[in-house]
Amino acid sequence: MVREGHQSELLQSLAGEFSPGLCFTIVFRGRSGNLDLVAESVQEAESWVRGLRTLINSLQNMDQKEKLDRWIRDWFQKADKDKDGRMNFKEVRDLLKMMNVNMNELHALSLFEEMEHSRRRPPVAAVRSCSIEEHGSCSMCMADKSRSGTLEGEEFVLFYKALTEREDLRKIFSHCSADGQTFSQREFAKFLTEQQLEPADTAMETASALIDRHEPSDTAKQLPALTLNGFLAYLRSPEGSIFNPEHERLHQDMSRPLNHYFINSSHNTYLLEDQLRGHSSVEGYIRALMRGCRCVEVDCWDGAGLEPVVYHGHTFTSKIFFKDVISVISKYAFTVSELPLILSIENHCSLEQQRVLAHHMRHFLGDWLVMGTIDGSVPTRMPSPEELRGKILVKGKRIGPLLDALSGPEEDPCSGEVTDEDEAAEAEDENIRNEVKRKEKVSKQSLAKELSDCVVYCKSVHFHSFHHSRQHYHCYELSSFTESKARKLIREAA
Repeated sequence: MVREGHQSELLQSLAGEFSPGLCFTIVFRGRSGNLDLVAESVQEAESWVRGLRTLINSLQNMDQKEKLDRWIRDWFQKADKDKDGRMNFKEVRDLLKMMNVNMNELHALSLFEEMEHSRRRPPVAAVRSCSIEEHGSCSMCMADKSRSGTLEGEEFVLFYKALTEREDLRKIFSHCSADGQTFSQREFAKFLTEQQLEPADTAMETASALIDRHEPSDTAKQLPALTLNGFLAYLRSPEGSIFNPEHERLHQDMSRPLNHYFINSSHNTYLLEDQLRGHSSVEGYIRALMRGCRCVEVDCWDGAGLEPVVYHGHTFTSKIFFKDVISVISKYAFTVSELPLILSIENHCSLEQQRVLAHHMRHFLGDWLVMGTIDGSVPTRMPSPEELRGKILVKGKRIGPLLDALSGPEEDPCSGEVTDEDEAAEAEDENIRNEVKRKEKVSKQSLAKELSDCVVYCKSVHFHSFHHSRQHYHCYELSSFTESKARKLIREAA
């Protein structure tokens, strides 16, 4: 993936030195770090971005044969420890085990030697061109004499295909083909109708299109006919899949209350590495959102210059600005999915900086941010994902019941107090839990009204018991557990 402009922390920090048109970021899969680049001119940057995206598109649009060949070559390169592009039989055997290929070792050795001998065998013209005096000293013959006993990358691709060839498919092909060598268009149409249950009235047209799409031989295409290689390519393609393409469209019933669903969630979203000394980055939010995550965590602490920061508190992890996190979320929140996004706010800020948190969320998220119930009344059930499509919910503490806010209380305090006891349940960090438990009385945390007002449907409350929750809590109130606490509750109260 390629991102243009100042779309990384490093490039954002250099925004004063380089214009957005010069900057781009190459995003790698997995946990590999991204590569930030600055071109000398806008034209150069555009050329790089265009070339990289063309390369990415070509990889994404490879046919089944190309994908298989690339997959085999990738395995070969991973196993080629000395990077000489060759592997002996022992190395090949170990690689096949890594690839979960169930093989007969004698058969594999026979194929290996056949493949290796065919490479060493010189062309007839080359043998004839060397005289009797020269024979044995020319390079072609020296290569033949070397008997290196290895396969190169492309040879391994052929070897793998020969080793994993399915005899059952060859038998089907031979049985349905009159000459055992090719499918004529009519024979293939008959196969599609009788075996693949394709509609008979369009079988000839379908056969012609599939031959044109999957047959590697231009000569066979002109007949038109399908060779064994073309037949195998068809069976490996989506058209040859047993899966009914009519069912490709995924149906998701999003009309039920939000709390009826499992939600794709992220913990310590900002961390790219471990939670003791790891690196915090907005890239964590980009990756999570681009993978379809619908609940991200934001641990907020007081920062310098009245700018709250995000990091794993009481550790050596690096810090990032809360406003940068919210800015990135505003750009990527609904890139992959329009389903509602939950921001799980772990608030450790002073009143002053809590107001800054609320300001940034309102500024960057705008109308996406849910600031009131859908119909203006106290909910008796959670709204559905469909009703909240394209909306962002804040999960956190709230001052008083939601009813008080919706009924318009006479007093409008600037702040209030909430119990801090449920922080122990929500926090994974052992140090924070122990610190809370050591306090003799339940501590109180001051909460700014501006931040409290951002919490509507996901109010955090302390869990006492399932019975207590049924008696005292509302549908929009929720509790968080550590995994060990959840397992204990399952054993004892489920």
